[in-house]
Amino acid sequence: MNFSSKLLEDAVSEFAKLPGVGQKTALRLVLHLLSKDQEEVSHFGNTMIRLRQEIKHCVVCHNISDHNTCEICTANKRDKELICVVEDTRDVMAVENTSQYFGVYHVLGGLISPMDGVGPSDLYIDSLVQRVATTPVKEVILALSATMEGDTTLFYLYKRLKDFQIPITTIARGIAFGGELEYADEITLGRSIVTRVPYENSLIK
Repeated sequence: MNFSSKLLEDAVSEFAKLPGVGQKTALRLVLHLLSKDQEEVSHFGNTMIRLRQEIKHCVVCHNISDHNTCEICTANKRDKELICVVEDTRDVMAVENTSQYFGVYHVLGGLISPMDGVGPSDLYIDSLVQRVATTPVKEVILALSATMEGDTTLFYLYKRLKDFQIPITTIARGIAFGGELEYADEITLGRSIVTRVPYENSLIK
């Protein structure tokens, strides 16, 4: 792609680094910004800078938050003894959109994936075990994507938590194998949460 401006080329190159954004889409986004007045573009840029500089992760569940403790963890109406374990913030949003879950969350920050060099120590697993060990918990729901990495992580978490003698459940397989949780429709995901089953039932005896 030939550019008439080095500034334009550099901007397109930066946008093209975003996931799912190719050069043509990046060019369209940059030209859109150029069509706006300077104040709008400055506001856009400052918003991104503030996001990176000021965003926090909840000290309890590791969800993205504006404060040290997120609004879900501090909400009085949430059931603090019911923990839903998810991969990342996108999955928190997906479950919340179902309006079928009223507990709290624990965000792992990824899935165990030896092929990608991601092991248990790279995720927020120890802090989950610590939560279960030190606070009243009546159930842990493992709501992870139905992928090889998701199943590997499920099994590892089950081994770490089974000795606490609390129910460990997983969402029902309304989610097809290989499916990412964030892309499931709200009705299917909602039913999967409501009809969750004991994780040990899915293990091969």
